[in-house]
Amino acid sequence: MLPILYGLMSALSWGAGDFAGGLASRKLGAYRAVFLGDVIGLALVALVSIVYREEFPTRTILINSVLGGAFGTIGLLTLYTSMSQGRMSFAAPASALFAAVLPVIVGLFTQGLPTQNQFIGFGFALAAVWLISQGNSTERFRLERLSDLRLPLLAGLGFGGYFIFLHRASSGSDLILMPMIISRAAGTLIMLIAVLVRRESFTVPLNAWNVVLINATLDVGGNLFYILASQIGRLDVSAALSSLYPGSTVLLAWIVLKERIYAKQWIGILAALIAIVFFTP
Repeated sequence: MLPILYGLMSALSWGAGDFAGGLASRKLGAYRAVFLGDVIGLALVALVSIVYREEFPTRTILINSVLGGAFGTIGLLTLYTSMSQGRMSFAAPASALFAAVLPVIVGLFTQGLPTQNQFIGFGFALAAVWLISQGNSTERFRLERLSDLRLPLLAGLGFGGYFIFLHRASSGSDLILMPMIISRAAGTLIMLIAVLVRRESFTVPLNAWNVVLINATLDVGGNLFYILASQIGRLDVSAALSSLYPGSTVLLAWIVLKERIYAKQWIGILAALIAIVFFTP
């Protein structure tokens, strides 16, 4: 049950963090909000590591952590680029779906076939990710050419790569903080370059600090719980459960901002609950 619990906690934490990050993006812009969240998150993990000292990781853990952080950040930047080109209603659910599918495929080759119930759970989880993420956008996406899938696919591969490489960095090891520090350092460096290239301002309004800090803290929590799930569970199950993070984002928007949850999103939330039942041994 622990991998299931940690995977769900990861989804809840990441989803709540994305909600706070969305509020921060309204005040700062997406790139600056992501950069500040990365910097503060890195500082938080570094401070904790002073108290809970871990040994320096092996070269394998180091490389996988760097690759995980780089893939995750590149996926995020690619997703924002796709959204900025007017494909928001398709980019978000498509990238989330690709992110969940890739670890499932890799898990088949590296960890063997899952159980029959887990196979059914994957189907419900992937359907839940798609339905919850779509919302009720009036924009209708039409796949007129294969190249329209390029950016959402790259974003999903970035997120899926994060799941895979962080799993490789954490499984078979007791290290928790060091993979987080290394992956965040790699992601922060990429975000710093992106912010400098875009000539973004580094000033932060006082009324934005609260949501930035909440976003950074919850994002660190999501990473922590995903690593814990990866250490004791299968890659595909951990990634599929963690990919349900849009559900908590939608629920928080409903509770806090009084945004409406549409019928297909409720169906997606129900599908997520059914997936959890099938994943549970």
